[in-house]
Amino acid sequence: MNFKAEPEMTPHPILLEARQTALNQILMTYDKRTDLASATNVENYWIRSNMPVGFASVGMKDALTAENAIRPDMAVITPADNSMMRYFMTFRVNAISGAMYTVLPCFVNLEGMSGFRGENWAPLSRNMFIGM
Repeated sequence: MNFKAEPEMTPHPILLEARQTALNQILMTYDKRTDLASATNVENYWIRSNMPVGFASVGMKDALTAENAIRPDMAVITPADNSMMRYFMTFRVNAISGAMYTVLPCFVNLEGMSGFRGENWAPLSRNMFIGM
């Protein structure tokens, strides 16, 4: 992956929460208004799991690479409302009940901006959930 040396210096949205809302759907909420194109690009997301099957793209110790990002044939991301901060990620398959998942977005820009090349989560992000 092509992360910038100091991405924290570039203003960017942080994923506040990822919550499973249906067997095959996650609601993601950011702290600031996002750029629609980067926020809805599934290839800017990884889902880490202790059971890397179904809608998980990487295992617990795997590095994030372009090859193991979520693919367009796996899921689609749509705005949940007009806030530019809430998005649904809907998968073709269901989550595995009882599996632990972590949503890891990268390269999501602030509204009106482009070029952010870092991670969009922080220590206080509630980006983990257990499959229902």
